[in-house]
Amino acid sequence: MNRLVRTVKIIGTGSCVPDKIVTNEYLETVVETNSRWVYENVGILERRIVEDNQSTSDLAATAGLRAIENAGLRIEDIGLIIVATATPDRKAPSTAAFVHKKLNAKEAAAFDLNAVCSGFLFGMSVGSQYISSGVYNNVLVIGADTFSKITDWTRRDAVFFGDGAGAVVLSVANDEEGVLAFRLYTNTSNEMLGFTIPGGGSEIPLSKENLYDQYFQMNGRAVFDTAIKSLPIAINQVMEDVGLSIGQIDVMIPHQPSIRILRKTAEIIGLPFEKLMTNMEKYANTSAGTIPILLDELNREKRLSKGDIILFAAVGSGWTYGASIVKWDR
Repeated sequence: MNRLVRTVKIIGTGSCVPDKIVTNEYLETVVETNSRWVYENVGILERRIVEDNQSTSDLAATAGLRAIENAGLRIEDIGLIIVATATPDRKAPSTAAFVHKKLNAKEAAAFDLNAVCSGFLFGMSVGSQYISSGVYNNVLVIGADTFSKITDWTRRDAVFFGDGAGAVVLSVANDEEGVLAFRLYTNTSNEMLGFTIPGGGSEIPLSKENLYDQYFQMNGRAVFDTAIKSLPIAINQVMEDVGLSIGQIDVMIPHQPSIRILRKTAEIIGLPFEKLMTNMEKYANTSAGTIPILLDELNREKRLSKGDIILFAAVGSGWTYGASIVKWDR
């Protein structure tokens, strides 16, 4: 029997960020930080934060619905929902199950995936395999996080994250368009806990004595050093896979860790910085939401053209990292 292999493309995008804005100037009043330093070194002016009664699935469901509408599909056309998140509504059931219920997606299967800031790229890779193999025709992939729920707002690293969700609908393409290649990696050889959330799992169950273990902990130097080594590896390999040079990349849509990491990465791979897209000044680092939120903005602002070669790249806790090349067809 011949194996069924189909190419895959993005046919719709959507995003959702909370209404509440928290500026650097406000954070100066509650934590030891400096607004100007945060902007110049991290690239952030403000971030969006959910209200107490909002959860990750609220943002994810709205982003997913907008992506489905943008694709010109109905909810019942979706065969699978994948939610990439490190901040689930609950440990059980999955956040994807909550999204499934909120969308009334009766025809779809649904599950979560956690690769933290690389989660959306990993999720898009998984969704692409289901379409390529012929199991599903339309897959909704959502990257969503509410890191404000696991941030210690008395620590200086509170400035890095914001809340948000982005989504894409993947569908069948022809051989001349869509996803050209993925490269995904995990490297646990050095400081894999440079970014971690220690409490709440089976290793350190939360108790009233260790509530602070529910907040994220970050070694900024380890994150920077890992990112500028890992991202070029993934990017150079995925371009080699498809026989492209960096000069053939029209747009790079990266995860949004910090402006310093992105500038250094662009320098190492030889990409003009004006081709590298950012929106962290408005939203900070929304973890799994970064890439699809930025993609949705560019799509809706008509800043992407049919035939553009787009480079996606991300690095996350663990360390997970990867890159993908997509030929835009919208």
